[in-house]
Amino acid sequence: MRRDSAASASGVDERRSEQSPWLTLASFFPYLWAWRGRVVAALSCLIGAKLATVGVPLVFKGIIDDLTPTGQLLLLPLALLLLYGLLRFAAALFTELREILFARVTQQSIRRLALEVFRHLHALSLRFHLERQTGGISRDIERGARSIGVLINYTLYSILPTLVEIGLVLAILISRYDMIFALITFASLGVYIVFTLTVSNWRILIRRRVNETDSAANAHAIDSLMNYETVKYFNNEDYEARRYDWHLQQWAEAAAKSQISLSLLNLGQQAIIVVGVTLIMWQAAKGVTEDVMSVGDLVLVNAFLMQLYMPLNFLGVVYREIRQALTDIERMFALLHAGKEIEDAPDATPLERAPQTIHFDAVHFSYDARRPILQGVEFSIPAGRTVAVVGASGAGKSTLARLLFRFYDVTAGSIRFNGRDIRGFTQSSLRNSIGIVPQDTVLFNDTLFYNIQYGNPEANRENVLAAARAAQLDAFVARLPEGYETRVGERGLKLSGGEKQRVAIARALIKNPSLLIFDEATSAMDSRTEQAIQSQLEAAARGRTTLVIAHRLSTIMNADEILVMEKGRIAERGRHEALLAKNGAYARMWALQKTK
Repeated sequence: MRRDSAASASGVDERRSEQSPWLTLASFFPYLWAWRGRVVAALSCLIGAKLATVGVPLVFKGIIDDLTPTGQLLLLPLALLLLYGLLRFAAALFTELREILFARVTQQSIRRLALEVFRHLHALSLRFHLERQTGGISRDIERGARSIGVLINYTLYSILPTLVEIGLVLAILISRYDMIFALITFASLGVYIVFTLTVSNWRILIRRRVNETDSAANAHAIDSLMNYETVKYFNNEDYEARRYDWHLQQWAEAAAKSQISLSLLNLGQQAIIVVGVTLIMWQAAKGVTEDVMSVGDLVLVNAFLMQLYMPLNFLGVVYREIRQALTDIERMFALLHAGKEIEDAPDATPLERAPQTIHFDAVHFSYDARRPILQGVEFSIPAGRTVAVVGASGAGKSTLARLLFRFYDVTAGSIRFNGRDIRGFTQSSLRNSIGIVPQDTVLFNDTLFYNIQYGNPEANRENVLAAARAAQLDAFVARLPEGYETRVGERGLKLSGGEKQRVAIARALIKNPSLLIFDEATSAMDSRTEQAIQSQLEAAARGRTTLVIAHRLSTIMNADEILVMEKGRIAERGRHEALLAKNGAYARMWALQKTK
């Protein structure tokens, strides 16, 4: 699979996600520094633990050198024994204090960043969400949040302690022994680090490929399962399985290459460590035989080597994990850096909850500049009146509702509420003043009560029941064993189309909006149900500014004005009787529906 196809699978610009690791760290630093007090205290404990750790071999050297020729332990200095035990306990104490101090930092940093990404995704335009795939984005967020913990823990608990310990050990070797010991140690460390960085940077390209194929496979799996019924309708289970297996095959090949490169890296690291340890121990043994070093010095050098190279060996693993975590976090930050198409103006003010006169002033709009949708649309909806819009599919009817919600901004012209351009209002207050019953109703995988109350989370039970009655939903609920606590399933799949739309109507009514939009709200209902709730819809619209986007002309006969749209323009307008008398497009639509 090509790189750009994987990027599009999650809706993230892959070029942005391949930023420098330093930029990723710089982006993350403010979330960590918000807990600066705990961070500084934890770092102090880290240094204390390493000073105690490095002090243990020094005390042990003194114990060895003070042994009597007969090796009787009773002759050992009591002070050194007590100091030895104290240093070991101090190392453990400072390590655990560091853990205690930093425990809350990691989780709260993850929480804060994940919440910010979540909020940002909801703030992005409808265009972004129409072009992305949920599976790829959810996997990017999941991996990114998990990798934050990996990054923090490995940095604080492995990288920094090892660097501090290396510095302390090199200082001791330089001050107490021949310079050759420090030179060999420093050279082997340098070769080890250069080799690890070089190979790991090469491996990161392979790791990105693993992530891309993993996200693509996950996105396809979720997309297929969310469209379960469509797959069944067309008997395409095997086809979907083959497509999913193709993605898995791409992932498996990339993962195998990643594992092979990891083994080569481990082998090279071990070779460097073995050469360095052998050279240093040869120098130490030579010093003892030449009587320029004691047995305690040999033990001390050996202990330092173990303290250095054991964590250094682990440091290679840590570096790989950190680079992998940075790769995962990059994609999460790419989501956070995705630009908002629609933003509040600096001087935006809240829209008052009051009767609104809506005016479309020569509105032009297109999703793509090559394909205009609305061309000079102009009409008004007086406060408290109802205007209906009809027309063929693709005429631009539903686009009117999206523009009212400011999911998009007009290309030219303006939309005004009580004479003021809606771009002068905050998006939150604008959307809070509008209630909609969409054509395609999507419900949360929760209870009926929750889905109705979602229109106004502060509403009490009585308000929810009243809204359900107004939408002619109460009789249906009464037949359910669990009543309003019945779960509706993923996207409301346990309900019929008409039942879902009645829930949507109740959800819109409980919001008590100034502007009501019915976007073919009864299109999924049978004629009997439609007639039963039509009077309720008209009652709900009474006193409110209402826009009705309709397919069935029988539902909008009583509208104060009817607009007939053709190819993004208003072809006819007037009341029902006047439009029939014109014997134009509306009359033809009416005649066609009457014959069905």
